[in-house]
Amino acid sequence: MNWITNYVRPRINSLFSRREVPENLWTKCPECGTMLFHRELDDNLQVCTSCDHHLAITPRERFRNLFDGGAFVEVKVPEPVADPLGFRDQKKYPDRMKAARANTGEKEAMLVAEGEMGRTPIIAAAQDFSFMGGSMGMYVGNAIIAAAERAVKLKRPLVLFSAAGGARMQEGILSLMQMPRTTVAVEMLREAGLPYIVVLTHPTTGGVTASYAMLGDVQIAEPNALICFAGPRVIEQTIREKLPEGFQRAEYLLEHGMLDRVTHRKKLRDELISILRMLTGQPAPVAGDLPSPAPTETEQAQKTA
Repeated sequence: MNWITNYVRPRINSLFSRREVPENLWTKCPECGTMLFHRELDDNLQVCTSCDHHLAITPRERFRNLFDGGAFVEVKVPEPVADPLGFRDQKKYPDRMKAARANTGEKEAMLVAEGEMGRTPIIAAAQDFSFMGGSMGMYVGNAIIAAAERAVKLKRPLVLFSAAGGARMQEGILSLMQMPRTTVAVEMLREAGLPYIVVLTHPTTGGVTASYAMLGDVQIAEPNALICFAGPRVIEQTIREKLPEGFQRAEYLLEHGMLDRVTHRKKLRDELISILRMLTGQPAPVAGDLPSPAPTETEQAQKTA
């Protein structure tokens, strides 16, 4: 037995060998280039700690931070026909769907849930841009209708988080038909006297912007979110002119009256609670996630006196 070869050399190599680091521990901010540790980024709700850029967040992550205690129940969405047009480009449509489901762990591009936010019962729906660009297909249309019907049945407000590149081309005209379908769903809420709040996140474009994403009773956007029908590059190529700085970004739309608020993600939950309780005629919230206590008999007598 060679003691140096069999013991000393492997021992030295183990001490000085390069340790493998998992690739998913760090995320590079697309805005400022800062490398962000995954735990720090999760604690900051996927917002860059250096430049405050809002990175993409999945519907489940959003709901865990939105609902009280992170607890929510998914609302069942009717399944549409899997491949109505038999569409194929470089890949078959079913193959693209399998890949998207494997990459995201989600069934489709929208998640619908019910729960309480600041002790206020709500229905929430959120699009997942990582699932085929959050594209609006028949499932997304069914999801919004299911959310509206559930809200009407339980007499709850509906809060929707949009994030989409537009209609899903693999479903053709059937995808475009979701624009009027979702508009009818929003009208159901209006007829029932229920609040409908839309939070537009980056990016919200195409047919989504031309339908349910711009029909809210209150329109809120995350900072610097791109919100448009046709993108700025398409417009510049069409009119052959340079567009203004920040054109079609959330702050620009707020200045021009298309939005009601631009709210930081870390302040969004508290703002939604305040707006929902105001629109539903409930007492204003107090510290934490609790609503204000009911007035005492003495306070009630003073008000009526």
